[in-house]
Amino acid sequence: MGELEVNYKEVPSVQELAKKKLVTIPSQYVRDDQDSPSIASNDCNNKEVPVIDMQRLVNSNDHDIMNLELNKLHFAAQHWGFFQLINHGVSSSVVEKMKHETQKFYDLPLEEKKKFERSPRDADGFGHLVVVSDEQKLDWADLFYLKTAPPHLRMPVFSKLYLSLRETIEEYTEEIKELSMKILEMLGKALGIEKKEVKSLFEEGMQSMRMNYYPPCSQPDKVMGLCPHSDPSALTILLQVNETQGLQVEKDGIWIPILPLPNAFIVNIGDTFEIFSNGIYKSIEHRSMVSSEKERISVATFQSSRLDVLLGPASSLVTAHNPPRFKIMGATEFYRGYLNRELVGKSYVEAMRINHQ
Repeated sequence: MGELEVNYKEVPSVQELAKKKLVTIPSQYVRDDQDSPSIASNDCNNKEVPVIDMQRLVNSNDHDIMNLELNKLHFAAQHWGFFQLINHGVSSSVVEKMKHETQKFYDLPLEEKKKFERSPRDADGFGHLVVVSDEQKLDWADLFYLKTAPPHLRMPVFSKLYLSLRETIEEYTEEIKELSMKILEMLGKALGIEKKEVKSLFEEGMQSMRMNYYPPCSQPDKVMGLCPHSDPSALTILLQVNETQGLQVEKDGIWIPILPLPNAFIVNIGDTFEIFSNGIYKSIEHRSMVSSEKERISVATFQSSRLDVLLGPASSLVTAHNPPRFKIMGATEFYRGYLNRELVGKSYVEAMRINHQ
């Protein structure tokens, strides 16, 4: 029995469904179960959304500049749970190859993509995300999920990938892991957590990636590309593959559309780091909307903890005056629990919260 074994329902390819140019969307995709809170206008978007310059954060010889950027990072993680990252240092050629290979994969005929189809008891492979019941509403998206590191966590589907895709994923995720660790160490530094505690939990942690495909939809207001959720990872790094927008983040009851900056990554704080920071940093609830005319493609890379550790608040943050705000749980149990339930906002991490009287 696999460490992260799941039990998913099979559903048809949404990309193929979209090709039929349906006038009426099948009822299982109609999201009448979702509230529609206010949506901020795009005008306020880039004025408010935090932007972090990685070069200023880690490569500056000027400590004042570094500390200023570290304070910006702390504010972004505490009050937003996400930020856009510029000057990130990941090779532009590697990024472009990853974009190209993702587009190429989704341009394949369905019978070719089905060679990488996941089994109902495995999260890895091509298919849909977290379908655990026949009554569940479905997202308007096809996804390709892979565990990428450490190598022993890779499932058989990884070795079946055609050479150009496999080599590009290995090259891209190696650079993203290096970037993720720098960010996690800086987040730890801003909280006063020793680097060795961050590294011991995350450096050899599980890394996974998800290639997302959101087809156009004739009734875009009735469906959702990906329903509101937070990620279980410590950190998520999102690459926008094409120009179609759709990501929205929740802040103070308002959904804010995010317009990615050129050559930037969008970085989300995940549930694991909210727990590790003892609730100081917040995982971000986000969702994906779809277009009536254009496909949207993105790649999310998740840096999680090791599977053989206990997840809980960092020991250096827990004192008599600042008790633990989250239960301690085995990492494998935590991630398996997330993968085997329907995505509902931040309900999973909230269930781990300790309510002190």
